[in-house]
Amino acid sequence: MADADAGALEELRSWQRPLRAQFPIIVANPGLAYLDSAATAQKPQAVLDAVQHYLTTSNANAGRGSYPWANATTAAVERARGRIKEFLGDPEPDGSSVHFTGGTSEGLRTVALNWLAGRLTDGDEIVVPFADHEANLSPWLEVRELLARQGVRILVRELPYQDSSGDYDPAALAASAGPRTRFVAATHVHHVYGADMNVHRIRQAVGPDVPICLDAAQSIGHLPFSVAGLDVDFVVFSGHKALALPGTGAVWARGRRGPRFRPGGWAGTPNTVGIASLTAALDWLDAAGPDRIEAWTVALAARLTDGLSGLDVYEVLGCRSSLAAGSEVQRRRSIVAFRHREIASRDLGFILYSHGFMVRSDGHCQAGARVEDGSVRVSLHVYNTAEEIEALLATLANLQ
Repeated sequence: MADADAGALEELRSWQRPLRAQFPIIVANPGLAYLDSAATAQKPQAVLDAVQHYLTTSNANAGRGSYPWANATTAAVERARGRIKEFLGDPEPDGSSVHFTGGTSEGLRTVALNWLAGRLTDGDEIVVPFADHEANLSPWLEVRELLARQGVRILVRELPYQDSSGDYDPAALAASAGPRTRFVAATHVHHVYGADMNVHRIRQAVGPDVPICLDAAQSIGHLPFSVAGLDVDFVVFSGHKALALPGTGAVWARGRRGPRFRPGGWAGTPNTVGIASLTAALDWLDAAGPDRIEAWTVALAARLTDGLSGLDVYEVLGCRSSLAAGSEVQRRRSIVAFRHREIASRDLGFILYSHGFMVRSDGHCQAGARVEDGSVRVSLHVYNTAEEIEALLATLANLQ
């Protein structure tokens, strides 16, 4: 592991220890290592307390009644919208909007069907990722099928990747984008390879007028985030991956390029308790410091990748350059995926659980993945420790 990574772990150890102690399920299970935060993150006591407080003091429907509990719930929902804009570093909060969804998958599909489909005409092109999460591919293909039934033909181009790093290829994108390019979908942090996909380069490649929709499911809550720096038009994320309850997520819409985003249909009752948990989670994350959370999880991932690179029986997925100690190229943010060259990944997952490690072992919902493409994915958050990584490496070394 690079000196900088080792130094980060040592420097932040006293900061991380009391934060770990704030997760009741982690404290209650000292013999288990939860290493599946990319699937869902554990919840700190502050979030659990906020849920309990809401349900026992003001639980009501938002925007439906005029009595105090209903008013308090309505105010909490509106406060959450503002809190999300603040957390995302929205430089123009008066011009943007926030819409609550059940999660990232629902949010992306809502953008596709309620915003994108209505503004495409025959011959238009959209550019989307074919090797990211299935949720960031299938909605855009669904738009193509929907429009085709209406006699409107659009071209769906693959967002190009670089073979050497797994990152997007902005030069290839710039060469293929043209006057009929109307939309780009991208991912901030890859859910299998753990790479920051350098989305800011997409804006440079496609110019100032093309809307960009960003899947931020694996970045919100894991690293500092600024829509001003990324210059995207939609940010979609899930609350449950950012320390909040399952069943809630959000679409942030800039509202500058194209028509205002308005989800279709009758909105119905929002997930008010989930929204209350999301506000509390963002408050907790801000207090902990997204920059320090990133430094901690990147250092843990670096230790894991460096350790795996010394075990010949394992293949680490993603950018090969990042496996070298001291490399600054595409260091994994908080996700490391790997395969054993002889043990099937699903079997390896069962073996690791028998030793107290909870990991994911399958295709990780990656678009285009086959059964044989499965891998073991270790995904980290602030409650994980260097000792857990060392114990995992020791277990994996015994399986050579």
